[in-house]
Amino acid sequence: MKIAIDGPAASGKSTLGMALAKLFDLRFVETGKMYRAVALAFDLGIDLPDIEIEVTRDERFLLNGQDVTSQLHTSDLDQKSSQVATRADVRSRLVELQRHIAEKHDVVMEGRDIGTVVLPSADVKIFLKANARERALRRMKQRGSGNLEEIERELLVRDRRDSERAVAPLKPATDATIIETDRKSLKEVISEASILVRDRLGHVAGAVEDRD
Repeated sequence: MKIAIDGPAASGKSTLGMALAKLFDLRFVETGKMYRAVALAFDLGIDLPDIEIEVTRDERFLLNGQDVTSQLHTSDLDQKSSQVATRADVRSRLVELQRHIAEKHDVVMEGRDIGTVVLPSADVKIFLKANARERALRRMKQRGSGNLEEIERELLVRDRRDSERAVAPLKPATDATIIETDRKSLKEVISEASILVRDRLGHVAGAVEDRD
């Protein structure tokens, strides 16, 4: 089972991904952290072709075998990961690594180009949408503080950069199911997504029975 979740920043991808991974016993892969791991690798003097990243069952990030999970959330890496994500060679290397993970494990993978580039044949593709003000409120709650208008401006800038970049721009896959999360509770979003997954599992089981 391969589930792809895409959407803009603060749309709820990680929360939904973790919930689906728990419900269906899948490995959750937050690809944004892989870009942070690449930025950290560059700081450590590791060349791009030599970078290896694995995600464990308990969502630990291993950089060339070393657990770097606790080092991925710094303000310095916030900026550097955003910069490396615009590089075509970095995206190409990470797509390779992400596909390798998905080949070895049943996964829920979230990001901005999973359904369109990384896993175009994913069993389930979900694209989350929410307006900028709603996402800003969520991000402010997540941080525990901040200026709502400033956070909203940051998100809109990020949206524009993600949507207009030449390599793997943010957009729904043509066969993705779009879930509008505005004015919906987390429970409602998880329920809607889990129905899609269960429906797909039913189709897969039916196809196997037909072949038998």
